[in-house]
Amino acid sequence: MTREGPGSGVPQPLMPREIVSELDRYIVGQAEAKRAVAIALRNRWRRLQVPAEMREEIAPKNIIMAGPTGVGKTEIARRLAKLAQAPFIKVEASKFTEVGYVGRDVESMIRDLVEIAVQMVRLEEMEKVADLAGSAAEERLLDLMLPRIPAAGSEGAHGAGPEAGAQETRERFRSMLREGKLSDRTVEVEVRESSAPIIDIAGLSGGPPDGMEGNLQEMFSNLFPKRTRRKRMKVSEALEFLEKEEAGRRVDMDRVKGLAVERTEQSGIVFLDEIDKIAGRESVSGPDVSRQGVQRDLLPIVEGSGVNTKHGVVRTDHILFLAAGAFHTAKPSDLIPELQGRFPIRVELSPLSKEDFVRILTEPHGALTRQYAEMLATEGVRLSFEPEAVERIAELACEVNDRMENIGARRLHTVMERLLDELLFSAPEVAGQTIVVTRGYVEERLAGIVRDADLSRYIL
Repeated sequence: MTREGPGSGVPQPLMPREIVSELDRYIVGQAEAKRAVAIALRNRWRRLQVPAEMREEIAPKNIIMAGPTGVGKTEIARRLAKLAQAPFIKVEASKFTEVGYVGRDVESMIRDLVEIAVQMVRLEEMEKVADLAGSAAEERLLDLMLPRIPAAGSEGAHGAGPEAGAQETRERFRSMLREGKLSDRTVEVEVRESSAPIIDIAGLSGGPPDGMEGNLQEMFSNLFPKRTRRKRMKVSEALEFLEKEEAGRRVDMDRVKGLAVERTEQSGIVFLDEIDKIAGRESVSGPDVSRQGVQRDLLPIVEGSGVNTKHGVVRTDHILFLAAGAFHTAKPSDLIPELQGRFPIRVELSPLSKEDFVRILTEPHGALTRQYAEMLATEGVRLSFEPEAVERIAELACEVNDRMENIGARRLHTVMERLLDELLFSAPEVAGQTIVVTRGYVEERLAGIVRDADLSRYIL
């Protein structure tokens, strides 16, 4: 997300305080973590403003967020990526250990990040030619509905009458198309498809060399010609399809790939979740050796190295890495020293209290109470919550978290779904009514379940 620079019309990145304010709209509390990521994001822009010889010396200040599950670590990273409008990928570090770390290529996350950047840049380039693509798509659609009459070879008995009449009809159809009067008509559109068979490259004996999966699949698809088939669709759908096709034809993919690689290198963000699952040193047991192996594989990528992708070599020196983990049984200091050194900023996210739960239920832009009210409004049911009811829901969620596994704010989703189960089922039958959730209603629906430990274990 950007804003206009004063008097210049040039987009300016958000200031740290503005970034925190935006994060506050969606995430309750965790001020220290929000402040750290806001500074890190602003530093990306600051680095690009310094002289070129100094720019390469400034390394990103990678961050480790430590805190129990369900307190906002993933949401902070996800929202930050939207604010930055940067290539972003979330990777669970534990995935690299599921089949033995040697069987999983940690560089694949950078290749996936580049693919995300390619799609971002391609969409941006398509938007730039949207007007031209729209005009071309309109002409193609009119051709489908009204085939052009070939121009007469010479003036004669026919004169220009048929051509003039056809052009007049075409313009009339153009006006109707722009006014939406033809949207429900159907037309046949030629759709191009690849005739290449789908090949499980990963299942080939021994597997392909690292980084070759995409190249091999692309090579196989290029060996087979594209085939076309005619597909019937509504005019409104056909126009959208043709606009995308025309925009795609006008985009220079070589330029897109070059810009995507540059954007990945300069502003890419990798979110390494569950990094605590690969923490473990000074051990000779199998699982810990595997964890240490994953750390050593991650180290050159986080430190800065070149990763081969089908779009070229991508340098990771200035990619921002955000790591997060609950660290219940491990500590950030259990990571190998070299990897610790590449994450100089560490922030602790605090467990959520009852007051935090009340705020989560009511304050954020997508607060749970608001979500359910909007969903039931589609059925003609007006739903509201009394403050005492919201407070009791928060109390019960905290109580369940204390007695069982603490899953943070995710417990609220379970509690709310159980609380409104009957209403969600019968909503179509009570359309037009106003339902007010009171403290008594909450007690009636939930208190018995919470008191029964065995039952709440399976229901909540």
